[in-house]
Amino acid sequence: MRELNVVISGFDHYDGVDVNPAIEVPKAIAEQGLGPASSPDDPLDQVEVTIHVVSIPVSFAKAWPTLKETIEATRPDIVIATGLKHSARGVMLERCATNLMDTAKPDADNVTPRREPIDPDGPAAYWTRLPLRSILNDFADDSIPATLSSDAGTFVCNSLFYNLLNWTATQERVLGGFVSFPLVGPAHSSQNGLPLEQQIAAGRDVVREAVRYYLKPSSSDILIA
Repeated sequence: MRELNVVISGFDHYDGVDVNPAIEVPKAIAEQGLGPASSPDDPLDQVEVTIHVVSIPVSFAKAWPTLKETIEATRPDIVIATGLKHSARGVMLERCATNLMDTAKPDADNVTPRREPIDPDGPAAYWTRLPLRSILNDFADDSIPATLSSDAGTFVCNSLFYNLLNWTATQERVLGGFVSFPLVGPAHSSQNGLPLEQQIAAGRDVVREAVRYYLKPSSSDILIA
């Protein structure tokens, strides 16, 4: 049976957030697994997936080195970074990472970069390498509120996303992308957020579709615009 390594990262702390889905979702997926294949023809039926989880500091200087250390130790085929977007009403699939750090609020190291490039020699942006169309289809089947996000902002989430895709661009075949989770909240609430179990199901859908796409790539799975 073929083996695949998947790294899922989440940021370790957000001020004022008691239940952080960017920690709880990756941890739950690693503990519970991806679940059974949907059919004997499902590519998931022919692969053993090992999930590695890493907690990332909300730091411009430390986020990517922390993730890269885990990448170098595990040699993953797929890397999925996750974060928290306070204003989101559902799961947000990030399409684009931009080469920009620009924030008025400090990171965990009390650093506030303004209008600085992440990599002065890098391209202006990278597109995700995850199969967004297939993921959205799974979300619809599972009644998970979700949307496409044009970019991951200009804070640490975007910086990590950009550095990840900058690294995957040098690899022969590694998928990488970023998913923003909303706050954890009650079902059917008018406020922002989703129940944690629903967010775990969403994270599992992301990993399952990324694995399927890795094994059997198809242009119909990709959705950028």
